[in-house]
Amino acid sequence: MKFIETIKNIYRIQELRTRILFTLGLILIYRLGSFVVLPGIDPSELDNLAKQVNDQGILGIINMFSGGAFANASVFALGIMPYISASIVVQLFGIAIPYFQRLQKEGESGRKKITQITRLLTVAICAAQAPAYLKNLTMQVPAEAVLVQSGLFWISSIIILIAGTMFVMWLGERITDRGLGNGISLIIMIGIIARFPAALFQEFGMRLEGAGGLIVFLLEMLMLLVIITLAILLVQGTRRIPVQYAKRVVGNKQYGGVRQYLPLKVNAAGVMPIIFAQALMFIPITLAGFTSQDGMSGFVAAFADHTGFWYNLVYATLIILFTYFYTAITMNPQQIAEELKRNGGFIPGIKPGKKTAEFIDNVISRITLPGSIFIAIVAILPAFATIAGVSNQFAQFFGGTSLLIMVGVILDTLQQIESHLLNRHYDGLMKTGRIKGRSSGMMSNAI
Repeated sequence: MKFIETIKNIYRIQELRTRILFTLGLILIYRLGSFVVLPGIDPSELDNLAKQVNDQGILGIINMFSGGAFANASVFALGIMPYISASIVVQLFGIAIPYFQRLQKEGESGRKKITQITRLLTVAICAAQAPAYLKNLTMQVPAEAVLVQSGLFWISSIIILIAGTMFVMWLGERITDRGLGNGISLIIMIGIIARFPAALFQEFGMRLEGAGGLIVFLLEMLMLLVIITLAILLVQGTRRIPVQYAKRVVGNKQYGGVRQYLPLKVNAAGVMPIIFAQALMFIPITLAGFTSQDGMSGFVAAFADHTGFWYNLVYATLIILFTYFYTAITMNPQQIAEELKRNGGFIPGIKPGKKTAEFIDNVISRITLPGSIFIAIVAILPAFATIAGVSNQFAQFFGGTSLLIMVGVILDTLQQIESHLLNRHYDGLMKTGRIKGRSSGMMSNAI
């Protein structure tokens, strides 16, 4: 009854109802476009490409983020990932290059310039990725699958792939402006969730055929529920530092004199450490194509197996290191201390200024360690699931980037819905408490 009443409350709010319907409409357009095959490609000859994509790590991840468009040779085959890559690069430029630092301080005008630079960089990344995708496509599908054997096919397909990514980016921006939630993050999440039913039925069919039976399948679902719960705790985990504000009397009114809390997230870096670590882990596999040395082949073989000991050890170590790195560049204790001092706030028992910055830095360092270890464990859980006999596609949902993105985006979207309900004096989505979304971290940091 509580759920039905909440749905009725959502429907009564016209603005919220319009935003939800608008978001669902654009998501439907995105999903339909994922099945529109590139002109000049025979859709009936793509079975080998789908098998090759599902069997390889990096291609499987790209295909998951694109909602299957990569394996379908769709006009949206490159997905939104070029835009994410461009956003990450621009974000790093804002740390190292003074010009981008000035743009970040210029307010709305600077934000517009950064957005324009990000879009141009997205086009450049697409222009580099599109020929590589087409080359892989022509190698994996039969020769008769490419109906047009000419340079015109390559030129037109590159243009279409670039336009497809830019259109998906436009859909994401429209969802952010007029819909519900962060559009780019929602598109990524929908792409991931779109692969879940097929992976679930594949796992269910495999278990019914004798690989453990229905009991093992139910145990897998229970374990998946436990992992999702732990991921929610990771995303929501915060360390609240009490902050006291001094009293100020202006006329007949008194300001300040209240105690608030400074929330420091346990996982402030979000999924960025996993993305950075994955990029480095694919380098040995890439180098394998440029050498035939036996020693190198053994080294590459150790890192090509995503279920191997050395692969997961190095992978987890890189995630921990990148978590500290990304937290350090996104959380500035000195700036936080200055903002508190400027607004008349102080941490009880800690002197304002340098001492406050040192205290906040120590707290961040202490909570980052368990957070980094936790996110490393979540990242390598799919490997353990594969070793335990779970199919490769279904194992991707037992952890890694996909699980953290889904949890973060869903919490963020539900928090926005709850804000609309509370602003109209309705009850929230939950009877026992408020939903805490991801005010920072996850993919939205990069976009």
